[in-house]
Amino acid sequence: MHDRTALIEMRIERFIRERLAGAVYRSRQPLTVSAWEAPGEPVTFAEAQDATYRPFAIGTPWGRAWGTTWFAVSGEVPADWRDSSGELPAGTVAELVIDLGFTAGQSGFQCEALVWNREGAPIKGVSPFNNATPAAIDAEGRVDVLVEAASNPDVGSLFTFEPTPVGDPATAGDAPLYTLRDISIGLRDLVVWELLQDFRLLHGLIAELDATSARRATLLEAMDAAIDAIDPHDVAGTASAGRDVLAPLMAAPAASSAHVLHAVGHAHIDSAWLWPVRETARKVSRTFSNVLSLMDEDPEFVFASSSAQQFAWMKEHYPALWERLKARVAEGRFVPVGGMWVESDTNMVGGEAMARQFVEGKTFFLDEFGIDTEEVWLPDSFGYSGALPQIMKAAGARWFLTQKISWNETNRIPHHTFRWEGIDGSRIFTHFPPVDKYNSEVTAADLAHAERNFADKGRARTSLLPYGFGDGGGGPTREMTATIARTHSLEGAPIVKHSTPREFFETAEAEYADPAVWAGELYLEFHRGTYTSQLRTKQGNRRSEHLLREAELWAATATVRTGADYPAETFQRLWRLVLLQQFHDILPGTSIAWVHRDAERNYEAIAAELEQVIADSLRALVGHGDCVVTANAAPHRRAGTPALAIAPTTPAGDVAPRAEGEGWVLDNGIVRAEVDGRGLITSLVDVASGREVVPAGQVAGQFEVFRDTPTQWDAWDIDETYRRHATALEAADRVAVDGNAILVERTVGDSAIVQRVALAEGSRAVRLSLDVDWHEQQKLLKLRVPVDVHTDRAASEIQFGHIVRPTHTNTSWDSARFETAAHRWVRVAESDFGVAVTNDSTYGHDITRHERETGGTYSLVRLSIIRSAMFPDPGQDQGAHHLEVGIVVGADVVDAVAEGYRTNLPARVVADAAGESVAPLVTIDEPGVVVEAIKLAQDGSGDVVVRLYEALGQRAHARLEAGFEISGVVETDLLEREVDVAAVSGVSGGVAQLDLRPFQLVTLRLKR
Repeated sequence: MHDRTALIEMRIERFIRERLAGAVYRSRQPLTVSAWEAPGEPVTFAEAQDATYRPFAIGTPWGRAWGTTWFAVSGEVPADWRDSSGELPAGTVAELVIDLGFTAGQSGFQCEALVWNREGAPIKGVSPFNNATPAAIDAEGRVDVLVEAASNPDVGSLFTFEPTPVGDPATAGDAPLYTLRDISIGLRDLVVWELLQDFRLLHGLIAELDATSARRATLLEAMDAAIDAIDPHDVAGTASAGRDVLAPLMAAPAASSAHVLHAVGHAHIDSAWLWPVRETARKVSRTFSNVLSLMDEDPEFVFASSSAQQFAWMKEHYPALWERLKARVAEGRFVPVGGMWVESDTNMVGGEAMARQFVEGKTFFLDEFGIDTEEVWLPDSFGYSGALPQIMKAAGARWFLTQKISWNETNRIPHHTFRWEGIDGSRIFTHFPPVDKYNSEVTAADLAHAERNFADKGRARTSLLPYGFGDGGGGPTREMTATIARTHSLEGAPIVKHSTPREFFETAEAEYADPAVWAGELYLEFHRGTYTSQLRTKQGNRRSEHLLREAELWAATATVRTGADYPAETFQRLWRLVLLQQFHDILPGTSIAWVHRDAERNYEAIAAELEQVIADSLRALVGHGDCVVTANAAPHRRAGTPALAIAPTTPAGDVAPRAEGEGWVLDNGIVRAEVDGRGLITSLVDVASGREVVPAGQVAGQFEVFRDTPTQWDAWDIDETYRRHATALEAADRVAVDGNAILVERTVGDSAIVQRVALAEGSRAVRLSLDVDWHEQQKLLKLRVPVDVHTDRAASEIQFGHIVRPTHTNTSWDSARFETAAHRWVRVAESDFGVAVTNDSTYGHDITRHERETGGTYSLVRLSIIRSAMFPDPGQDQGAHHLEVGIVVGADVVDAVAEGYRTNLPARVVADAAGESVAPLVTIDEPGVVVEAIKLAQDGSGDVVVRLYEALGQRAHARLEAGFEISGVVETDLLEREVDVAAVSGVSGGVAQLDLRPFQLVTLRLKR
């Protein structure tokens, strides 16, 4: 038999393109269109309804960048489409079809629209691959709707990473971006449409089958025959004949051992990214409208959506849509998942903030729907902290889903279904969808890849398929659900079924009772620049987290001690705003300029409001007088002030620099630091042991500038090749004594760096205060601290503990981990001596090992201070920044933790207090057990909630004593629901005995 495969494939492709796709609509009827351009930001439906509209012709340009144009659309189904009884031809449906002038870019990254009825209820969204709206035509065949069209610019959906001005409304320009192509009624032929879905699926299946397979040959011949059965000049009249030819092929069942895909509709809507937060709320409305419309058409379709914040926007701004949504949630087809306020970053979010993501998210879903979400849904965050399993379990979660680790550049995680173990030993059932994407279009290629790629074959055969247009929203389409209907059992394909996340996880757990275990963080070997990009956003987050800690502590203390009102509603509102800005494209610094400027303004407002709460609470506690008191919100004693208390003391002052040779010496009897005439630290000595920190031939506190031109994903990535192009800054413009600090001024390119080196009395930490006025682009600024310890590992603070990572490069896994995230401190050490480096602003670090001049090795700690990528924000990190860094000499882990808090949580001095001490609400007798939060209970009972953790990575026995009268101590989960006792070994009066495992997180309710 002659091989005609290539010719048949060409024939199929052309038939689909030229005959089938063009025959879906039997006829089109143009509609009457008029338009009104909203003058500024988006407006409400009521305002648009009352606006003055002007005629608008097809082919007319419209829409400035980030603008909104409302189109009034009217008309009716032509009479000649109907029979004598007024019915449309059998097998057809009339629908509104809109082409706003869509470009070749992706869905969700360009213009899109929401169709409203005249009563002010959303009907359905419109986007490039989902632009038909059947429900816009009433029973009499009339159309009378408003179309809210957003002229969002395509910032970069083709991902060439070229700098663009359109991410900032100030530079985006006013020229129209799009040209209206079509607004009409289309008469869709349902048989032709179904035939098109048959052809597309089988054509895709042919491409995935082995070239020698009998099934592939059969499909080719049958599709060739189906084309013969269809008259190219009367596709509508002969489409049924073509479907009849294909019917036996579509009925052939899947293999009994075929992989099973649980298809869950999804739309992963980034809460901000290449569009501002305000546009995300509209994207959610369009997507949810699409989903609800598709549910009306397809009774099998199920959709899952995360991020309580996005549901909250619908409740606030789209009441009609909210009511439809609630009905589908009650039905079980619109499924809230994830239990978080947003799909946040997990590398940089602080411990308490990570807990509040779940508190606010799960509480919202419980209050609004009565649903306790048990799965954590983070498909797109840039790596996953080793603390996350314990936090998830403490929130009541059972399962975790992500797929982002499939983006690894070097190594592949060896499982798709496994148990993930966190730093404390908590384990959670975890799944990576082997389709390797969270926005599958349910193509034959996607289905085949999921089956081939599944790493746990032989032990399991089930995986989850998240499908639907995502990132910019859109969600599933009828074409996607049509493929699912055809692949419920189809020879040559995996078995695909509509499902929910819960159904999938329960099935997977039952099928795979003893999966493999992955211990430690899920490090993403990609997007390492996200630990550093957009410094102001990161500083705003860090400062907000610590201000919220302070404000809740002092407000709770004031309520208990004085009866002052506790501003619970203020705290919830501010927490929710902070949590929103921890979204995985905001905090990582990978959004357009508009997003980050909004975040910076929000952080300023948050700080102002929290400073007022703190001031009011402290005033209620200390009164007015002539005494000076110190308020210590940290979990460790400072300069005579107990942890979490107020006392009539003042913080220690700095020692005065002493000139010596060509430089200066700072010496407080604990640490001796020498700074040379270049402003570089040449010696750091632990006085008691005589141990020198700075290796021979090295200097500390030195800046290095690197070329920073990643291969792709500019704001996201630091490539390992940056190390090849380093410039160490040695010469200083000026070095002088300024008060009790050594002042060092430097220039690099067009930028200026001012560094102050100081040492406080009684402290182990040499402080480096940095003021950087940055005007470089595509440069990376790092601060180096070489430490003369021989070790092959480093400890880095993460949420509720720390993680120990290798600093050698023995394996490809170690080598790929060349930039890592840490919170307030990192530490390198030998068994009896260590040094910690603290910071108040940044998260990126690289820690490496180098050969000493006299043998052995030393460790080099470098903090990534500033990057200046040009996409998606060409102005990233330009301007003035202030940072605080500490080098803690002779630090054990207790010192590292305490200095990390000291750097980020300065003591507050009240100079006009009455002078009385204020005892802490709780005291802990074990320095390795850290109080992370003190607040009043969510339920308004007035009970005091204490969240604490074991910080050293060892077992601990601690005594917690309440500083007020209590009636009991109850262990709870993060949502303050009572749980079985895990840490409290005994309670007597106001004292609780605690027995903690390494890094254990505990939440206690102290009943008043």
